[in-house]
Order: sequence, then C-alpha cells, then structure tokens
Amino acid sequence: MFGNKTTSDMDAPNNPVSAIAGHKFDVAVIGGGVVGLAILRHFSMAGLKCVLLERGADILSGASKGNSALLHTGFDAPSGSLELACIKAGYAEYLDIHEKLNLPLVRSSALVVGWSDEECSKLCRIVGRAHENGIGDVRLVGRAELIKLEPALSTAAREAVLVPGEHIIDPWSAPLAYAHQAIAHGAAILRAAEVTGGERIPEGWLLQCATGTVEARIVVNAAGNFGDLVEKIARPPPFRITPRKGQFVVFDKPASKFVNAIILPVPTERTKGVVLFRTCFGNLAIGPTAEDVEEREVATTDSVTLERLKARAIEMVPDLANVGVNATYAGLRPASQFKDYVIEALSDSNWITVAGIRSTGLTASLGIARHVGRLYAEHFGELPNEGEPIWTPVLNLTEGRRRPYMDGGQIVCHCEWVTRDEIEGALEGPLPAEDLGGLKRRTRAMMGRCQGFNCSAHIEAIIREKQRGAA
Repeated sequence: MFGNKTTSDMDAPNNPVSAIAGHKFDVAVIGGGVVGLAILRHFSMAGLKCVLLERGADILSGASKGNSALLHTGFDAPSGSLELACIKAGYAEYLDIHEKLNLPLVRSSALVVGWSDEECSKLCRIVGRAHENGIGDVRLVGRAELIKLEPALSTAAREAVLVPGEHIIDPWSAPLAYAHQAIAHGAAILRAAEVTGGERIPEGWLLQCATGTVEARIVVNAAGNFGDLVEKIARPPPFRITPRKGQFVVFDKPASKFVNAIILPVPTERTKGVVLFRTCFGNLAIGPTAEDVEEREVATTDSVTLERLKARAIEMVPDLANVGVNATYAGLRPASQFKDYVIEALSDSNWITVAGIRSTGLTASLGIARHVGRLYAEHFGELPNEGEPIWTPVLNLTEGRRRPYMDGGQIVCHCEWVTRDEIEGALEGPLPAEDLGGLKRRTRAMMGRCQGFNCSAHIEAIIREKQRGAA
C-alpha cells in the first residue's frame, strides 16, 4: 500500500538509493526508534552530516511503538547509574523543549501503592532512594491522604509514596518531532534499510543495507532489539539482547475518570511491575507484563495474560468492572543481561554502542543523545558549533488541548475524531507515513473503540487517491 522512501534535504522521492549515493556522512545511526532519532537530532543540530538507517517500513517500527508513554523522574533508578543520569537529563530537556515542538505534558504525579504489610515495609526505602537520586519532593502518603487523592482505589490500598514529578506524554509525537527537527538540520532518514553488514575502511565504515551501501565516518548502533546482532559488525558483542515482552490492556475512555495519578506497584528486582495509568489520548491502561522472549520483531498478546491484567486493574479500582476494553497491545523492550544501559565508544573502531535501553528509553532518549555527543567529542573530535535551532512543531494528538477537528473539516475516524486533513497530512511532508502503523501513530486513526472497522475502507481510499495524485 505504501512505498519506501528516503527523506532529507537531498531527497529523491522514488529512488532511496540515489538519495544517498555519493554522499559521505559524518555519522550513520542504525535504528529508528526514539533513542536513535534523539541521537540523530542531537548530532544534526550540532552541525554533523547524518543519516539514519531503519530496518522497518517506518520509524518507531520496533521497541518504541509500544510503551507506557510516561515521563519519568528517575526516582527509582539505580543510584549513580548511567540510566539515572540520562533520565534526569532527558526529563529536563523535554520540559525545556516540549512547548517549542508542540509536545504534550499531562502533569499527573505518581503513587507507588503498598497493598500488603510486606510492600508497605519497602516504601521508606523507595523514598530514601528518590532523595538519594535528587528527587527531593517524593514523600510518604498515609491511608487517609491516599484515599483523598484517589477515592476510587480499592480499600485494600494501605499507603503510598507520592512522586509529584511523574507525568504523561505522547509516545509517538516526541520521536516524530525529533525526526522532523533532524531533517530540518540536514539529516537523511532511510527506511526499509536493514543493515546486513559492514566493511571497515580507512575513512570509517561502508555499511551494506537492503537498499544499497552507506559510507559514514562514525557508526552509532542504536538498533534496539537487534542491537547485539548489529554489534557483530564491529566486534563480538559483550552483551546479549533478550527482548522483554510487555502486554497492555486499554480500557474505554470513561475509565480515565477513576484515576488521577499514575498508580505504580512496589517494584521487584526484575521488573517495575504493572502500572495503571491514564493516557494522553483519554484512555486508562494497565501494563506492562515482563516476559523474556526470543522473538525480536513481533510482540504477540495472549488471552490468559490479558485477562489477568484486566482482573488486576479491577482489583485496584473496582469501578473498572463496569467499563469495557478498548484495545490490547504488546511491546518488546531490548533488555540485556546488565541492569544499566550499555553505552560506550570504541575509539579504534569508529563505533558507538547504545544498547540495553529498556522501559525508560522514552524519557532518557534526549539525555542519552547528549551522553553520546560527549562520547563523540571525547573519542572522535569536537562537535561543530551549534547554530540557531530550527523548531519543527508537530500536530497535537492529545486530549485536553486543541485538536484539528475542533476547527471543522471532514471527520474520517469517529472513534478518535481524526479528520481527512490529518490523514492526508500524514501521507506527505518531511517524513510521510510508510505503512498503516506509521499512519496510526501520526494521527490516532483506527486506534479507537472499533479498531478501524468503520473507517479503514475510507482511509485506504484516501491513501489510494494520494498515491494516484503522486504518480
């Protein structure tokens, strides 16, 4: 239905190979998830000539397409870890730039709820860890205050830790904005360009892709769930990626009124556990699970796990028993055997590894990009001076802010109030959608109660019409 395309200031719309033929890049970023896009943005804005290579038909085709869409403070991250440093830096930069890029910030707060004596006994340590991590407004909340804050919670809720700085954001608009900003600063993005090998040359690397070859002085491996496989191009990988699947249940929009804060569990050594959270699209969701799997590409769901998640949500908020389920989904997080991120520069190999970025990647991505920029400067030379930033605001998709349908126009997706103009806009511009998943993530179309049953034919007709017009 869609065609493959390279997008950049040197774009050749119908010939991805010719768009980069003859060009020598300063940096090639492998992986078009939120981390890769943030790195591409950082280097492009610093004046380097960059290209991003994504194996999927569109950006966010891997781990970044399925997450909880929360902006984390790092209150519970390992103290002194690289993860914590990147989370805090990414959090601060998101707050600094979100209005310039028209990105949402739903100020929510979070509550780590203790449901048993054992869990409640761990809450003071959670507060202590938060304070050690520099998050000083985190505090204990007793039963009386907890019920005032969350009156719909089950009476089994005992006490909690309040984290005022945890917020809700849009999981897809942020990386799309990073991509647009990178393109505005001269970056190229090549999709359907799986990297299959590489040859070390005196000037850097010659990467073999599904669409041809790409020459770059420095390579950044941000390949997510395929990170250890890509790492073999440069060296025997010192880490292994075991994708960790997380399944989610999304309740219908009336459910969102029952919860104010993000309801977090007391974490275990292995996982942060399932979270009950509002989405910026007006729903309430629960997840993710934590299941180590071999599959790197397709995250499947199963009815037993989904029913268990739904039951847990009702256990926490009994009123949810009377609300239907809107959708279910699953994501794959690129977990490694290490608790911290795996980020390092290989000076002799002109290579930077960015791996093992798990559930905190959305928040940490901007911080990771800054850290990778420092590694570049330390090992491969100072970055050029940054010029005046070009800001590329994206269309708002979130509830609580003005959306296009409020200004009129033909509504195509009635579940999510998506207009024809939005569909057409997502199929053009600096980074047009290249598959249905990409179209959904740019517009919310087909993501509502009917899951595209009523609007998919209309949307496909719009796509065909646009394709005929472009032919």
